[in-house]
Amino acid sequence: MAKRDFYEVLGVVRTASFEEIKKAYRGKAKELHPDRNKDNPDAEAQFKEVNEAYDVLKDAEKKAAYDRYGHAAFEGGMGGGRGGYGGGQGDFASAFSDVFEDLFGDFMGGRGGQGGRSRATRGSDLRYNMRVTLEEAFKGAQKTITVPGSSACTACNGTGAEGGAEPQTCPTCSGLGKVRAQNGFFTVERTCPTCGGQGQVVKNPCRVCHGAGRVEKERTLSVNIPAGVETGTRIRLAGEGEAGLRGGPAGDLYIFLEVREHAIFQRDGVHLFCRVPVSITSAALGGEVEVPTIDGGRSRVKIPAGSQSGRQMRLRGKGMPALRGGAVGDMVIELAVETPVNLTTRQKELLREFEKIEAENNPEGASFFKKVKSFWDSMTG
Repeated sequence: MAKRDFYEVLGVVRTASFEEIKKAYRGKAKELHPDRNKDNPDAEAQFKEVNEAYDVLKDAEKKAAYDRYGHAAFEGGMGGGRGGYGGGQGDFASAFSDVFEDLFGDFMGGRGGQGGRSRATRGSDLRYNMRVTLEEAFKGAQKTITVPGSSACTACNGTGAEGGAEPQTCPTCSGLGKVRAQNGFFTVERTCPTCGGQGQVVKNPCRVCHGAGRVEKERTLSVNIPAGVETGTRIRLAGEGEAGLRGGPAGDLYIFLEVREHAIFQRDGVHLFCRVPVSITSAALGGEVEVPTIDGGRSRVKIPAGSQSGRQMRLRGKGMPALRGGAVGDMVIELAVETPVNLTTRQKELLREFEKIEAENNPEGASFFKKVKSFWDSMTG
């Protein structure tokens, strides 16, 4: 079977540039790769034909000979000392490596197109857990913290080189941070062993930081706690994390807040709840009770006569401020009627005398026991 014209195989015209030929080859190689065409028995042969055509047309000397003599230029040993087209494994592997990155570049990391990884590496983010009181959450606060971590080395200005000199391009990978090795049809790419993937090396490392560009150092920071924070609120301090390697930007510091439980107030969002005990006589006759507020003040609350345990009264605007916005919550007072204990003899006598006449003054109790009696009567038929 006669060989097809190589330009026809790649789908380009004879006047196509090298970039056009290369682009066409990559498209065809992707399209016809055997791994992508397991149901096409002709895919492998077509794939080889495409590689054979590209191996000739990508080489200026071979292309000139092919343009002049066609396929005959490589028959009978013609074509110079390269062993003809398609005859050498190295030529095919070289051609295939051009499309290898397009097919598997994402998996292997690719060349990236930016000359490898930068020598400068961003520092890690740090987390700091902070506990604040409810009063601090109400007013806001200024807190001073000590953060363990690292800072840029002042002896070398963060470059990692003695005297602040700039690192030099790695001679092994030429600054790419990666080296490539040919293994049959495949090109294997790995991190450069000389520079560790940085792309640059320090010939005279700084004696203080030993070439890292940063040193371990505790820092004291002032943190502004805004009013209205809650447990779980996160504060970000940009650039206050770990220092970057060799002049890279610092990471961020994240402060996670926890608001401590309060002895008097319970919090629900912007609202506060306060359980206030009152005596039986105050609940029955009515009266006043003085309650604290979160701002340190006091409020007098009237207790209506006949109040029961669990009754709630609301103090508007005495709760917590919202973290974002000008809204302020309320403070809810919940009454807890106390039963007296350790009664004196006289108190017991008065309560027994009161018990004889209290039934007519307890409509809820009377109603309940009336319903109970009706229930028992219905059960006995």
